[in-house]
Amino acid sequence: MKITDLLAKESIDLGVKVSDKNDALKHMADLMDRSGKLSDKKLYLEAVQAREAEGTTGVGGGIAIPHGRCSGVKEAGLAAMTVDGGVEFEALDSKPVELAFMIAAPESSGNVHLEILSKLAMMLMDEKFVADLKNAKNAKEFLSIIDKAEKAKDEETANKSAAPVTDVLTGEHLVLAVTACPTGIAHTYMAAEAIEKAAKAKGYQVKVETRGSGGAKNILTDEEIAKADGIIVAADTNVPMDRFDGRKVVECQVSKGINKADELVTAIINGEAPVYKAANAKKENRSVENSGHSVYKHLMNGVSHMLPFVVGGGILIALAFLIDGLAFDINSLTAEQRANFGSLTPLAALLKGQIGGVAFGFMLPVLAGFIAMSIADRPGLAVGFVGGAIAASGKSGFLGALAAGFLAGYLVNLLKKLSDKVIPESLDGIKPVLIYPLFGMLLIGLAMIFVIEPIVGALNTGLNNFLGSLSGANSILLGAILGGMMAIDMGGPFNKAAYVFGVASIAAGNYNIMAAVMIGGMVPPCAIALATILFKNKFTESERKSGPTNFIMGLSFITEGAIPFAAADPLHVLPACIAGSAVAGALSMAFNCTLMAPHGGIFVFPVVGNALMYVVALIVGTVVGAVLLGVLKKDVEE
Repeated sequence: MKITDLLAKESIDLGVKVSDKNDALKHMADLMDRSGKLSDKKLYLEAVQAREAEGTTGVGGGIAIPHGRCSGVKEAGLAAMTVDGGVEFEALDSKPVELAFMIAAPESSGNVHLEILSKLAMMLMDEKFVADLKNAKNAKEFLSIIDKAEKAKDEETANKSAAPVTDVLTGEHLVLAVTACPTGIAHTYMAAEAIEKAAKAKGYQVKVETRGSGGAKNILTDEEIAKADGIIVAADTNVPMDRFDGRKVVECQVSKGINKADELVTAIINGEAPVYKAANAKKENRSVENSGHSVYKHLMNGVSHMLPFVVGGGILIALAFLIDGLAFDINSLTAEQRANFGSLTPLAALLKGQIGGVAFGFMLPVLAGFIAMSIADRPGLAVGFVGGAIAASGKSGFLGALAAGFLAGYLVNLLKKLSDKVIPESLDGIKPVLIYPLFGMLLIGLAMIFVIEPIVGALNTGLNNFLGSLSGANSILLGAILGGMMAIDMGGPFNKAAYVFGVASIAAGNYNIMAAVMIGGMVPPCAIALATILFKNKFTESERKSGPTNFIMGLSFITEGAIPFAAADPLHVLPACIAGSAVAGALSMAFNCTLMAPHGGIFVFPVVGNALMYVVALIVGTVVGAVLLGVLKKDVEE
């Protein structure tokens, strides 16, 4: 199947004027619909927008390749347009998009859209091809340019496939690379094409292994790895790395493979790449940048899988509070009823206790499980889940889950090495189903129960004693401390210690303490949501997309909405959130705000004493946290 078989003349529009990214996607969906490829345009557009929410398809160089696959597509198709003056598309290089291709694929079409997309992505790395398309005067000329370029690309691919493998190995100068991105589509193949072009331009032979949605292709052989001057690993997902032990390796994000391929190849040629050491090598032999990138990938693997549980479960819980808030006058509720606010009506109880609460319960096990899986592959998943579940049911919370994820991953890697030495190869089949889960769960359980949980428990006792000594003394200082504690670990021991102290204070009639506690928990998600709007260059594409949902969770007193952002960059996010929460808590105390309900966020504001100044305290704390995020966080490079 060819690109020109899927691109009808009526689905091409040249010199378009669109106002923004969303307008561009709608226009292209209309173009797709004109060719009769769609049975449900609305469903298809939603699929395209959902894909954009995962990460931009604006791949740089003024090009975007949005795509969607759903039951609203009758048959695979393409639409294309050029944009007069370009349109902001949140592209990887932040440049406006002037040329866009949209792909539609039905659910039953296998991987046809992936094959088309990978071919398109590689063709679009040719600057002359792109320039010719932008300058095309009509649809007929546009199609002719594509047809000619596709034939040339197919011929090049055929020649490459026909060439004997030894051709790659005979020369003295050889650069190897591996490219991979989370979706395994455009970025994977564009990085491969860019690296290949950069290496050839310097007179080097090159081979690139692509690890896309269709699986690993063009896999590097041991002989090639042994002969190579060095290897570039441009990946945002896990790549098998042990095979590169002792070789010079540059590790980076896949976006650098696209935009900085020449620099990467130059680093290999000049011998500037560090020598890679496999997992059993000493950590100090790895560069700081590579180690940091590795930790970041493990964290993001856990955070990206955890995020849907946080968002979905958190919003359902917020709806439960809203329903109870509409159904009851909280001033008329008993202390017991206020303690169960959010579960008083049957519908609220369903949303909070049976659906939202259950979803939230998976948050920490999923975080730990997928961190461990990133480190130790599939054998780490179950062990990490167990460690995260123990953290969730115990006192260690979020910080305990982070520790459990990394500990589980490295424990399983250790078990792999030990079992390789003591278990014969004939019994390899029992390792992943018996040895790793049995001993991994035992070890992580013992570590969590006898090391992490006792330490955190002692910390909690000390914190409660300290807070008790402050009550009735310096109220503004107490408000700042309690508010800051709510943001330190967002559901962990510090957070829970402050919250329990606030709830206990309600029973004692000290309602100003609970007000400071709740506002401290509301600030981190709100500050992050505001920062993703004000300081877009400080956050990744996926963070910018999910950021605004934190307004809902923050205003509903669901601090955990900030956890994915804190987990991805704790050194910069946590200090900003703690400062914002401390300011809000101190102001709440200074304004003598009071709260009789132990939860509810804005849904219980009607019963807040001095509610207007409470809102002021929340706004000030949110702004302080957001501004500090803008100052402290570094610009991201996608």
